[in-house]
Amino acid sequence: MANRSVIEILINHNLKITPQRIAILEVILILENHPDADRITDYLRLSNPNISLSTIYKTLVTFTKKGIIKKVATAKESIRYDVIPERHHHLYCSESDRIEDFYDEDLNNIIDEYLNKKKIPNFTVEDIKLQITGKFTEAKAGKKQLKSKP
Repeated sequence: MANRSVIEILINHNLKITPQRIAILEVILILENHPDADRITDYLRLSNPNISLSTIYKTLVTFTKKGIIKKVATAKESIRYDVIPERHHHLYCSESDRIEDFYDEDLNNIIDEYLNKKKIPNFTVEDIKLQITGKFTEAKAGKKQLKSKP
């Protein structure tokens, strides 16, 4: 039985509810740390061995266009996917390829204030995503998201 919230997400984005879309979105929601298409495919095929690679990629494109997921590029030029709709940024570890969500309202306010004052000619800002590249000094220790400290 499909997760009710998955069906609601598809309905809210005016998408036809298909078993493939349900399965792919469920996998994206289950996997952590911004999975890439290969990881999504590997996990998906454990329970859906006959789903085609083409269906998976087309569905990822559709989900991206509809705003259900967002692409996150890495320094290694791979595309990863993020399903969290709340405004946040990313901390990217150049050594391990790890990506952590970074929530910081102060940073958001600074960016918004700057752009409101700057007024870029002939351009409308739709979204801003910062990716801060560096190296983590501690083990993950079960953290799912990092928040800045006041």
